[in-house]
Amino acid sequence: MLVLPARFDAEGLLANIERHRITHLYAVPTIFIRLLALPEPVRRRYHLGSLAFALHAGAPCPPDVKRRMIEWWGPVINEYYGSTEAGPSTFVRAEEWLERPGTIGRPVDGVRIEVRDAEDRPLDKDEVGELFVWNDGYADFTYLNRPQARAELQQRGMMATGDLGRRDAAGYYYLCDRKRDLVISGGVNLYPAEIEAILQTMPGVADCAVFGIPDPEFGEGLAALVEPMPGHAPTEPEIRAFLKRRLADFKVPRRIELRASLPREESGKIRKRLLREPYWQDTGRQI
Repeated sequence: MLVLPARFDAEGLLANIERHRITHLYAVPTIFIRLLALPEPVRRRYHLGSLAFALHAGAPCPPDVKRRMIEWWGPVINEYYGSTEAGPSTFVRAEEWLERPGTIGRPVDGVRIEVRDAEDRPLDKDEVGELFVWNDGYADFTYLNRPQARAELQQRGMMATGDLGRRDAAGYYYLCDRKRDLVISGGVNLYPAEIEAILQTMPGVADCAVFGIPDPEFGEGLAALVEPMPGHAPTEPEIRAFLKRRLADFKVPRRIELRASLPREESGKIRKRLLREPYWQDTGRQI
């Protein structure tokens, strides 16, 4: 049996797991964040023992969020990394992830991954660069009416992912951010995903988006747009203080705004480009 609710509801998901004795579940990190935001008595109200395999992907999962989910649901939470163009590329089980928090796993069978710098040179372990993937078992494709874009994506026999990451000595990969989201402020690389992962753990925060905006002194600075949970109203000073206790000062966004909601794609991903554009439109610079 396949259970497909019309829309996501955190407590409703728990009720469905208990009612239908769901064994396999697919999720995105936002679902975990909203489940963890439920009051403890609500979370303990439902029996989830039928769950045998939960799989998440679609966006980086804040390590603290994933750790808390594993503590709650047990070692049934698995993760994969992939893309529309290259398919599933890595996989990691809960037990492996607990040994290496933040990893997206190792390549699955038939997949090769390389980390390369801006000059297309292969990088060694623990060096951050763009991930290039090739999946022997994935069908070829093209973009509708965009053959040049398809050609540009493939380089030296591998597919550019647009993701920045690194590989450790044991062959496990870690994501840093999207290449287009990297912010270089005063010559320092800032990864918005790192800040988002912390913001998403703040009580009262439903979701957030951190990105680069023009800065007259450093070239680029950081802005954070925060979507509160219903019934919550965290203030800008409270958000700033929360981040300052957990981040170096230069990583705390200079601009913090609250938004009733953030624009999303049908998949649920936040449309960062729409949020960035107003800040850059009169600068004459590309984003």
